Amino acid sequence: MKKIIILALFTCIFGYSQEFYVKPYLQDATPNSIKIMWETNFGEESFVEWGVTKKLGKKVSGKAFDINFTEARVHEVLIEGLQKFTTYYYRVKTGTLVSDIYTFKTPPFASDDKAFNIVAMSDMQIDRRNPNKFTEIIQDGVLSYLSDEFEGGVPDNLALVMIPGDLVSSGSEYDQWQHDFFRPIQPLGSQVPVYPVLGNHERNSVFYFKYFSLPENGTPAFAEHWYYKDYGNTRIIGLNSNEGYRIKDQLRWLDSLLVRTAENDDIDFVFAQLHHPHKSELWLRGEEDYTGEVVKRLENFTNKTGKPSIHFFGHTHGYSRGQSQNHKHLWINVATAGGRIDEWGAYAQKNYDEFTVTQAKYGFVMVAVDPNDGNPKFTVKRVSRGNELNPENNVITDSITIYKNAINPEKPMAVSPKGKVDTLKPLLTASVFKSDNDQAFHAASQWQVSESDDFEKTIFNSWKQFEDWYYDQNLQKGDDLKDEIALNLKPGKTYYWRVRYRDQFLQWSEWSEVIKISTEK
Repeated sequence: MKKIIILALFTCIFGYSQEFYVKPYLQDATPNSIKIMWETNFGEESFVEWGVTKKLGKKVSGKAFDINFTEARVHEVLIEGLQKFTTYYYRVKTGTLVSDIYTFKTPPFASDDKAFNIVAMSDMQIDRRNPNKFTEIIQDGVLSYLSDEFEGGVPDNLALVMIPGDLVSSGSEYDQWQHDFFRPIQPLGSQVPVYPVLGNHERNSVFYFKYFSLPENGTPAFAEHWYYKDYGNTRIIGLNSNEGYRIKDQLRWLDSLLVRTAENDDIDFVFAQLHHPHKSELWLRGEEDYTGEVVKRLENFTNKTGKPSIHFFGHTHGYSRGQSQNHKHLWINVATAGGRIDEWGAYAQKNYDEFTVTQAKYGFVMVAVDPNDGNPKFTVKRVSRGNELNPENNVITDSITIYKNAINPEKPMAVSPKGKVDTLKPLLTASVFKSDNDQAFHAASQWQVSESDDFEKTIFNSWKQFEDWYYDQNLQKGDDLKDEIALNLKPGKTYYWRVRYRDQFLQWSEWSEVIKISTEK
């Protein structure tokens, strides 16, 4: 009480008025609860008024805590007793300071079979040459896109925001959180919850852990470093790929979680997010082997359960979309939402088989999840803002749809060669792509040559997509995927070859019949 009186006198004498350092934003939503947070320059009072109309009518209090050893306070209020998939209005109050009225919508349960959208973006740390880029991404990008594509308000059309790291340039700099992250994202974060993971630029800062109230369902000793959150039929897993946390404890937790997820019939899809890429076409130095351990686990999970998965990442400042060879698992770099673009030719780079598209551009990713009873699916779209030389206004530059259950293409027929061949570089040819799915097209082929008909050890293995955008060129242009030149053959040897086809939904056909060939001495 003494502290409040002293502050009140100080305000009267010196004109020191209350203000928001960070306006209200949402955290950790469930069908029946949500957390609301904000920051003020001083004041312990933490109230949220809420209701199903703008009249509000209900009030709940929470807690306030220190953020940087000054009078500034972060406030956190938990609202409980909410109804699933319902729109609510709210405003926050600290002393004489009262916010505008905002809205949010609670998540559905998986059994409700409600479709929803997710935004994924990362690496919005400020580029001093383009200091307003993140603001542009939010205002002209995400909010404008939602307004153009859908009817209704933001909470009606967006469930949540995923951010795989690098929210600010330096997480240990207190002011950057207010000015560089929360101020630009406020129009979005006040209406839908934001779920980040740590990037290298956060520097494991205490500010990150004070500003975010994430699910505490990870390893207890590493609270909020890794966690999971369910929304409808989708499980979102947040991981920490930073140095010092590339440890077995995290992998053991992930293994256990994936076992439980496999047994949970309510979950159709798993979306993981972590900062560092396993492979990166634009910036090889940014690659991290630990992420590869995560990818293996997600691939095995998808293979065993039939539940498609994605790992979202950032770190490299550009967009990439790839896929695992033998699993319905996507690799998606969702950067950059503000950090300086990693340009082609600026670093050591490589064209990987896994990636179909890489673009040195600003933008964000939209994921539309449809839990349709018969065959749940999700669609990933890259919404591009272009770059400094070629700006774009929310152009869809890449898209892929994945079904939980899909129709496999027909087994292709291996056409030629057969028997003896007179070259060490024979042209392997196969039949036309066919599928009972009218929407499917020929999206990839895999060709193998082996010295044994069990293909335990291949001497030639080619996996190509129908497109391969690298260095702003489609390196697969004109390839119909029905033939391939075999390499590495030797004279006077017997070989076996086969081929299989894949559609754009990541469904493989069976392998063709095995063909025996022999080279001349």
